[in-house]
Amino acid sequence: MNLPKWRGIFPAVTTKFKENEDLDQAAMEKHFAFQIDAGVHGMVTGGSLGEASTLSFEEKLEVTRIALNVADKRIPVLANVSETRTTNALRFVEQAAKMGVQGFMVMPSVLYAADAREAKDNLRAIADAAQLPIMVYNNPVTYKVDLTPEDFQDLADCKWITAIKESTDNIRRVTDLRNAIGDRYQIFMGVDDLSFEGLAVGADGLLAGLVVAFPHETVALYNLMQAKRYDEALALYRWFMPLMHLDVSTKLVQNLKLVEAMVGVGNECVRRPRQPLVGADRERVSAIVRKALDTRPDVSAYL
Repeated sequence: MNLPKWRGIFPAVTTKFKENEDLDQAAMEKHFAFQIDAGVHGMVTGGSLGEASTLSFEEKLEVTRIALNVADKRIPVLANVSETRTTNALRFVEQAAKMGVQGFMVMPSVLYAADAREAKDNLRAIADAAQLPIMVYNNPVTYKVDLTPEDFQDLADCKWITAIKESTDNIRRVTDLRNAIGDRYQIFMGVDDLSFEGLAVGADGLLAGLVVAFPHETVALYNLMQAKRYDEALALYRWFMPLMHLDVSTKLVQNLKLVEAMVGVGNECVRRPRQPLVGADRERVSAIVRKALDTRPDVSAYL
């Protein structure tokens, strides 16, 4: 069986809510279609930016169903696996697989910081249950579990594990992974404000955040890097950087939902205990977005 080789721009889409915190299906349908029409290459539902920790088991499946219906197989839809217990993760991937997802992104077991042996066993169990391609979300900064290049060498015999979302915040890791595992896995940069650097040293794509509000610019950056038009890519990246910094924050959800609202592609509704930004935080983010919109480059030639 030939497994897909994912490449390009995969947004970690936000989950849209109504003011009463119910899921907003119509808003998600509109936003997911906007992403696809802008040229993204895949989509991940229910990640950190998708407020996975506030979604019930059934709601995670519902968001996935909405994305699958909108995508209609035009791009791969990956459902994020974010559970506190391996048994629950197995149940989730089995049900999502039946719905027709093209793969999964798998976070470490949340709350408990597993050691490498436990984390790898968890991945193997999920892969065996899913029988679909898996992208491993490696984010020791947030989730306190770091799978090293040597750990990925150890996992190389598991054919379903095909990709890595690299979010160590250490750009050296992309090169270390390539030296250790060659092209065994596709590598996606998972830190927005390391996008240029990650692609320059050989990442296959971006698992991105600001793409939810600026998909054309994100796709254009990827296209320019693939064409080795580095000067043009760098100019675009410098414009993008203040926005990208907003993704690297404990308030990334509120930040990016405010950005979506200001750009006109979403709303600020979040689930408590999160609340929309106020005061100095709100003014700081708003000023960044206003400046970006005032100086927004024309990227139509790069799409």
